[in-house]
Amino acid sequence: MATLIAFPEPLRRAWRDWVGSVVMIVLVVTGFRSAVFDWNDVPTGSMRPTILEGDRIVVNKLAYDFRIPYTRCRVATWDDPRRGDIVVLRAPGDGTRLVKRVVGLPGDWIEIRRGVLMVNGRAAAYGPLPEGMVTTLALGRELPILATERLAGASPHPVMLCGRAAARGSYSRIVVPTAHYFVMGDNRDASLDSRAFGPIPRRAVMGRATMVAASLRLDHHRIPRWDRFFHPLR
Repeated sequence: MATLIAFPEPLRRAWRDWVGSVVMIVLVVTGFRSAVFDWNDVPTGSMRPTILEGDRIVVNKLAYDFRIPYTRCRVATWDDPRRGDIVVLRAPGDGTRLVKRVVGLPGDWIEIRRGVLMVNGRAAAYGPLPEGMVTTLALGRELPILATERLAGASPHPVMLCGRAAARGSYSRIVVPTAHYFVMGDNRDASLDSRAFGPIPRRAVMGRATMVAASLRLDHHRIPRWDRFFHPLR
């Protein structure tokens, strides 16, 4: 017959108190990340040059609404995504977490002609990047075009385009349905976005990305990119 080991009462009390404290800390931290603020590591370059591989971004989950922690149940709404916002969303189908920019709002007509984004019949305006807008950008073999894109009703933001206009592709005109948004990556030639899976429903938006908290060079021994620490996103 097995003999149970009897621990002294002070030790049992300390164990109970320690476990309770740890459980409470875990619940507070995970609940905070679930409903208030979260952080996500970015493994791909679909949002270059705005967000780089190795960036850890801060996500404001209270930007648009409040959801019960650990659930997708929305109990209060005070705003909706706006054109130009960088949002974190769950991809249709497999629920993969993605970071994209909102370019089309409910009711907008969206079209892409030879790589030029058209919103409600108006072409986006492209120009040179302001000095200092993009830093620490490592380019690949094919030299892309880095430009500032201006959409009606949104602040200018940087995009990366293929050097050949004919290779940028086109997208037939669609109308964004009610309570849906058309999202795209700023790296227009290397992004899985609404051009592939269509407009996303409002309920798929988890929050707005606001800042790069920290950044590491994944291709170079995880050396910190100090100039990107606490870098605001726009």
